[in-house]
Amino acid sequence: MSDTLPTSIENYFAGKNTKDYALAVSGFAPSAVVKDEGEDHVGPDAIRAWMEDTAARYDNRAEIKSTSGHGDHVEVSAEVTGSFPGSPIVLRFTFTLEDDQITRLSIAP
Repeated sequence: MSDTLPTSIENYFAGKNTKDYALAVSGFAPSAVVKDEGEDHVGPDAIRAWMEDTAARYDNRAEIKSTSGHGDHVEVSAEVTGSFPGSPIVLRFTFTLEDDQITRLSIAP
């Protein structure tokens, strides 16, 4: 991935792409929120369930195209492929970090 990304974000993408969900959620704070497709998923257990569900429905993978960051905010642009209409699509993953843990992730086109 990228040498400039925090480990928690690298683990998110690596774990989600390989279906290692324990790795993927390892960097989320206990009260973290993921906003995707108009829904909020709160806490690592709900976030893991969301990951497993989207993988089962879409068999999706993300390839990082670019990253930018300022302070505790990191934005990742990634091409997401899978079995969904419009694949592939470039999505924006906006992470908020606190003490190197992900406290918020918003995914949008």
